[in-house]
Amino acid sequence: MDKLIEKIIQTQNPSVVGLDTDFAYLPDEMRAGVTDFEGAAKAIVAFNKAIVDEIADVVPAVKVQIAYYEMYGVHGMQAFLETCAYAKSKGMVVIADAKRNDIGSTASCYAKAFLGKTPVEGQLYAAFDADMLTVNGYLGTDGIAPFVKELTEDSKGIFALVKTSNPSSGELQDLTLSDGRKVYECMGDMVAKWGEGNMGKYGYTAVGAVVGATHKEQAEILRKRLPTVFFLIPGYGAQGGTADDLSVCFDERGLGGVVNSSRGILCAYRKDAYKGMSFAEAARAASIDMKNDILRAMQARGIQRIGG
Repeated sequence: MDKLIEKIIQTQNPSVVGLDTDFAYLPDEMRAGVTDFEGAAKAIVAFNKAIVDEIADVVPAVKVQIAYYEMYGVHGMQAFLETCAYAKSKGMVVIADAKRNDIGSTASCYAKAFLGKTPVEGQLYAAFDADMLTVNGYLGTDGIAPFVKELTEDSKGIFALVKTSNPSSGELQDLTLSDGRKVYECMGDMVAKWGEGNMGKYGYTAVGAVVGATHKEQAEILRKRLPTVFFLIPGYGAQGGTADDLSVCFDERGLGGVVNSSRGILCAYRKDAYKGMSFAEAARAASIDMKNDILRAMQARGIQRIGG
């Protein structure tokens, strides 16, 4: 988490670009002549690399959603691997968005795949080697413990689902428990506990929370309730979340959260505002516009500079 925070301070940009890259998002010329998964995967990698080249100096991190790669089979998974490795080579923090959850040995396998190393005949090998991973903690503590173990051993981070951005999240997450807490508050408390012992120098632990930008009231409650928990904030832009809504996720230093946008960046070249730009140039311009929008909302709260 310290590494992510330091990149945010360096770039003065609390945002992450989601490389949730559907083949259909690519320009016509990149899709022309492609007839199979292998061709689609290669084109997606080329698209992703071009965007990373344009944004690496202004955006601290990328979030790579594995589902968009799994649907292209083995070739898609190779594209996922190449995308993560390329972003890391450019100095970006890589969040693997896989929302993994299970218990016991299965959870340990997931943790090794994305955060740790797998032994083969006495040698250790990293499979996907992300910096951070999204996880689903609704199986309870024994589903998260194997991931926390990898954080300690390999200086990685996780973001556990707490209050998600989808419209129906309240069907479960907003229910009231017998002790008066909402389900999402209970999960937030569990996340804070899981992070104990993994505190970073900026006051945030290596166990973060996914808190949607589309639920301002709940996000504000969670920010006050969880002062040591860093937020991954989806829902900005295409899903309807605004910078003013999500500004409640940050502390008085402008820290405490990183905001994701995917389609708004990847498909920016199709918008009138970026007409005439290449897809990569438009992605850079849209990323800067997003940054400035979030900073404007922060300044309205009296935060003049991220990190103080």
